[in-house]
Amino acid sequence: MVFRDRSDAGRTLAARLAQYTGREDVLVLALPRGGVPVGYEIAQALQLPLDVFVVRKLGTPGQPELAMGAIASGGVLVVNRDVVDTLGIPDYMVREAAEMEQRERERRERQYRGDRPPLNVQGRTVILVDDGLATGSTMRAAAAALKQQQAARIVVAVPVAAPQTCEQLRAEVDEMICAATPEPFLAVGQWYRDFSQTSDDEVRELLERAAESRVKQS
Repeated sequence: MVFRDRSDAGRTLAARLAQYTGREDVLVLALPRGGVPVGYEIAQALQLPLDVFVVRKLGTPGQPELAMGAIASGGVLVVNRDVVDTLGIPDYMVREAAEMEQRERERRERQYRGDRPPLNVQGRTVILVDDGLATGSTMRAAAAALKQQQAARIVVAVPVAAPQTCEQLRAEVDEMICAATPEPFLAVGQWYRDFSQTSDDEVRELLERAAESRVKQS
C-alpha cells in the first residue's frame, strides 16, 4: 500500500477507527510535525478534538542520536534506565538534558498551539498518531508519558510501520493499528508518493482549523 500523501493516509486510518466516532471520552494527539496532517483527517472524520503531543529525545553525552530518555507534553520525563545505567550517566546530566529539551518543547508547543490550553488526557482514550514508524522510539516515549498522565486507554494509529516495531508496540499499548506493515520496510517515506516536509505553519494552521471546527460542532 502506497499513500498519496499524509491526508490520504489519515483518511485510510479514520476508516479503521470508526468505532470511536463522536465519543466524548476520546481525543486525537498527533506527533509533530508529520503526524499532524494524518491526525487532522482522523479528527475531522471522527468528530474528535485534535492536539499535538510534543516529544523531545534526550541524547546521551557524545552520542546525541542515542536516547537516554525523553520529555513529553505536560513535562513528563521518561528515562531509559538500561541506557543510563549501562553508560554510567549521572542523574545530574539527565536533569540538565531534560531542562534544556523542556525549554525547546515548551517553545514548540507555544508555536504550534498559541494561547489554546492543552487537552486533558486523564481518564480519556487517546488516539496517538504519527505518519509512520521505523524504530518507534518517539512513539514509545509518547505512550509511556501518556500512561504517566493517566490516560485511560492508549490507541496508537499509524499508516505504515516496520513489522517488528508494530509488534513490539502492540505489547505496550491498549490497541495498535498499523494500516500497512510492508516487508522489506526500508523507510517511512518510501510508502508515500508525496512525503514533502510538513512545515510549522501547516501544523499551526491545521490545529487552528481543528479547534474552529470543534467550536462550530458545539
